[in-house]
Amino acid sequence: MSTIKSTVLLCLVFISIVLVMFVISVLRVPQLSVEEMRSKGVFLLPTPRDIAAFELTDHNGERFDRSRLEGQWSFVFFGFVSCPDVCPTSMSVLGTVDRQLQTSEPELAEQFQGILVSVDPDRDSTETLARYATAFSPRFLGVTGPREDLVGLTTQVNVAFAKVPLSVPAADLVPSDAATSEVAADAYTVDHTGNIVIINPKGHYHGFIKLPHDPETIRLTFQTLASQF
Repeated sequence: MSTIKSTVLLCLVFISIVLVMFVISVLRVPQLSVEEMRSKGVFLLPTPRDIAAFELTDHNGERFDRSRLEGQWSFVFFGFVSCPDVCPTSMSVLGTVDRQLQTSEPELAEQFQGILVSVDPDRDSTETLARYATAFSPRFLGVTGPREDLVGLTTQVNVAFAKVPLSVPAADLVPSDAATSEVAADAYTVDHTGNIVIINPKGHYHGFIKLPHDPETIRLTFQTLASQF
């Protein structure tokens, strides 16, 4: 009889262990290894790099400095409002991640901060950035500032940008037409690094995500980093 009881008890214990492991596997936040991240274009610095003091302006007209990067995981894209392809695509991906987190893990979502830093300060006003950045998520921030101040930040996170003049057809240039001359002077685009820069809650440069950007990769990367930090 005691043998039967022992066998039944062992079976119950085994079943309990299996059930607990199943529940844990269901509730556990999916995580990526460093190798899996790298295979998906996510590269983490061996030692996160401190960011020196800088001062820009957010789309609300408020000061945006190093302290605004602390307390959350910031996923920062450096682009510009009139960018025809890469910028809206990458910002849309970040917006998708934000919505997914808000729906599935609202508490964790509070640690996720999406930021667009404009590398076209001559055309992107705070008002323009406000409309553009918040179109992807009401929680996102647009940031701008003088070119020299932008360079002070971009060089620290391995981002490059440069204004590139666009050729205007000769037929479109009418010397006597002041409006046309103004349009010609404004005919340029901005080449820039397409990485999404990851900044950790200490305000340190933590890594970057290369193009093309994928919502699942960014979400899993964020969840992994947030659970391990």
